[in-house]
Amino acid sequence: MGLAVLLLLAVSAIRLHAEIFRVATYNVENYLDAPTATRPLIKSAAARAKVREGIRALNPDVIALEEMGSTNALLELRASLKAEGLDFPYWEHVSGYDTNIHVAVLSKFPFTARHPHTNETFLLDGRSFSVSRGFAEVQIQVRTNFSFTLVAAHLKSRRPVPEADEAEERLGEARVLRGIIDGLLRTNPDLPLIVLGDLNDVKDADSTRALMGRGKYRLVDTRPAERNGDNTPASSARAEPRAITWTDYFAKEDSYSRIDYILLSKSMAAHWLPGESYVLALPNWGVGSDHRPIVAGFDPDN
Repeated sequence: MGLAVLLLLAVSAIRLHAEIFRVATYNVENYLDAPTATRPLIKSAAARAKVREGIRALNPDVIALEEMGSTNALLELRASLKAEGLDFPYWEHVSGYDTNIHVAVLSKFPFTARHPHTNETFLLDGRSFSVSRGFAEVQIQVRTNFSFTLVAAHLKSRRPVPEADEAEERLGEARVLRGIIDGLLRTNPDLPLIVLGDLNDVKDADSTRALMGRGKYRLVDTRPAERNGDNTPASSARAEPRAITWTDYFAKEDSYSRIDYILLSKSMAAHWLPGESYVLALPNWGVGSDHRPIVAGFDPDN
């Protein structure tokens, strides 16, 4: 192989690496800097350090965060990451009905629009319920000729509450979010859209299926898995490969489930790089959170 060809391949590899960007989501489990009435424990220094270790390992360009505390807690995390070499100049913090934990976004790329959803409601058995954590919606400019819309969510947990059945409440929130997605895609069917976060249920649950939708606006599930060498194919055309995809440990049931998702519109899926998408397997991951972060890679020119 000639020198000119080698140089061309090297330049192409460098360009490809430079163009790829990564989007992640991470439930950081009660990242509080001050106690609240219902969540009395603040995030320990060891837990905060492990969260930062996970984020640095992913090195995302954009990351959605669930169970974030106050704006001050988010800015502390952002400043600590910057001191460790990972700078996110742009941020969004969205408060909803729940005044304890929130949804947030950190980004290396600028936001060209922000549309926080902080007061969404739905009816359940004739009663009005508020979406607990709200939804973050931002438009992100990756470069001059490529931008995408990101919607981050944290749906109702699986823990029982006296007000209503937790699964029905989660389904109500999912339907509200699906309405926002349908509105975006009806306005622009070719919109590059990422919907991500802690959906708090498995893929076949009513709430997850309602959010993913059907037909031409159905979202694509990236299904990140551990990078542990597994390459066993699916057992049938109707099954997924037997990769390790769990993202959450639910102590009450002693169970491990995939409840965190990165979902894509068809236009965004055209830029998706499955080989750059994975769930982070970090030693002592549980020190930082009961969730593991996931990331997906994209190429604007793909």
